[in-house]
Amino acid sequence: MRFEKFFVAAAIAIISIFSSGCGDEVASVDQNQTLTIGILPDVDSVPFLIAQEHGFFKDEGINVEIKQFKSAPERDAAFQTGNLDAVVSDMLAEEFLRAGGFEVESLMSTDGDYQLIAGVGNNPDEIAGKEVAVSKNTIIEYVADQILIRGGIDPNSIQKVIIPQIPARLEMLQNGKLYAAAMPEPMASIAIGNGCTLIGSASELQINPGIFLATKKSSEEKKDSFDKLFKAYNRATEYLNSTPREEYIDDVIRLSGFPEQAREFLSLPRYRVATPPTEKDRADVKSWLENHHE
Repeated sequence: MRFEKFFVAAAIAIISIFSSGCGDEVASVDQNQTLTIGILPDVDSVPFLIAQEHGFFKDEGINVEIKQFKSAPERDAAFQTGNLDAVVSDMLAEEFLRAGGFEVESLMSTDGDYQLIAGVGNNPDEIAGKEVAVSKNTIIEYVADQILIRGGIDPNSIQKVIIPQIPARLEMLQNGKLYAAAMPEPMASIAIGNGCTLIGSASELQINPGIFLATKKSSEEKKDSFDKLFKAYNRATEYLNSTPREEYIDDVIRLSGFPEQAREFLSLPRYRVATPPTEKDRADVKSWLENHHE
């Protein structure tokens, strides 16, 4: 509301004065400890958006600025230039950033699914030699390779088309310009809802390399703020897990920028509380990188 924008400072002061006499205390926000985080249009990022929308960050006494990107390269460029404290990312990006001398810290796993989808009328068994869209050296390419390998198909047998922007990848698949594409949710479910065919998914293979990644500098200097952010994140996951879909879906579509079709097809995962990444996922990613050919 406009009233809140003009009088937020006064409201915070009033709350601080009277909170000692109330049952629910509201922490004061330290404006010097703002966290700026980068996200992509995927379900991994939804709890952060819900925490912002419902005021959970402010309840914990932190200020969080969320910046949305359409592709991993755009996100990582902003991250490396110091414009972001942290990003919803993946273990592939983490390894490449570290190899480039950029100091980062993996703070928790995220919950999202990544799927390999064949276009309308295309036979998944005939994917060899066909054009398949991925985002190069990202979780998308990693998951696509794992799905193909476990399906008995050599990843080198397909023609990988590099399309970093997720919305563009979905559009080209649905327009018949690609044989298949690897995509995160909700774009994968939208494609399937429009007649495309699921080849395989990260969730089916129990692959979970999505992470929340911070600069080492921010993770050390703003540790208290990150602890508060995770408390707010956990409140958001509890809300999403326990609330009927019809009560949050409008907010999710509006805040995330998902296509309107996601309103019908999107199914959110059961989110976990903030949890460190597993060593198995990290080992699998490192093995893939060691054997991956450009």
